Amino acid sequence: MSNFDAFHDFRMNNHVAIVTGGAQNIGEAIARTFSGAGAKVMIAGRNGEKAQKTAAAIQAATGNEVLGISCDVTVEADIQRCVQETVKAFGGISTLVNNVGWGKAYDDPLAVSEEEMIQSYKLNTLSAMRMTAACRPYLLKAENATITNSGSLVGVLPAFDFIAYSAAKAALNHLMLGLAHYFAKQVRINTVLIGTVITENYAAAGLDEKAQYALAHPDNLTGRAGKPQDIANAFLWLASPAGSWISGQTLQVSGGGKRVRLKPE
Repeated sequence: MSNFDAFHDFRMNNHVAIVTGGAQNIGEAIARTFSGAGAKVMIAGRNGEKAQKTAAAIQAATGNEVLGISCDVTVEADIQRCVQETVKAFGGISTLVNNVGWGKAYDDPLAVSEEEMIQSYKLNTLSAMRMTAACRPYLLKAENATITNSGSLVGVLPAFDFIAYSAAKAALNHLMLGLAHYFAKQVRINTVLIGTVITENYAAAGLDEKAQYALAHPDNLTGRAGKPQDIANAFLWLASPAGSWISGQTLQVSGGGKRVRLKPE
């Protein structure tokens, strides 16, 4: 029998990860997958009680340390507290997952207010930059330091109905590409362009049951909508040593989907 371990490079033993928005949906799947691969994980969520509950459930399932903390990534004091509590608990930070993001659907893109555009940028783009800045001193000391971001397919394709969100995600792509070059040879930075993954967020974004049903049957090469685990698997590849020769990339994980929206006649 061979002693070769094909999964060795996917293991994240001795790694410490912060996952923003990790209390539910895609973020929860990423946190669970990283923990299952051996990492110590801090789940940062705006609802601290939910973050702690999710953390306890994941730790019970994987046997590895997971903590949850209340953190609004648009508030600098919360970001600093999250980073300091992570270092205090686990001794450092090697892995940052900027997963937080949300967008509202609009019928008329030109009716979106300036304030809504700014708030979307703060949540989906600027928060990732601020988290990166706060984690930098610890990432620079870590082995296989990585930052992996939750981007969106609508950040590279037209999406007038999610204009504030799509513009912010497009900005995230360019921001992180620039930072990948800035951190060259020190920290690997990649972004996952996420396609249609049905979660509870769709209802919160204003899509009714009929719209969600349509999204659940996308016109893509696999013939199905994505699952949170599909995205988590991609994050594990990029953040673990298995992805050690990958940086400055946007990886599309969408079932081969390419949905271009046109305004109905």
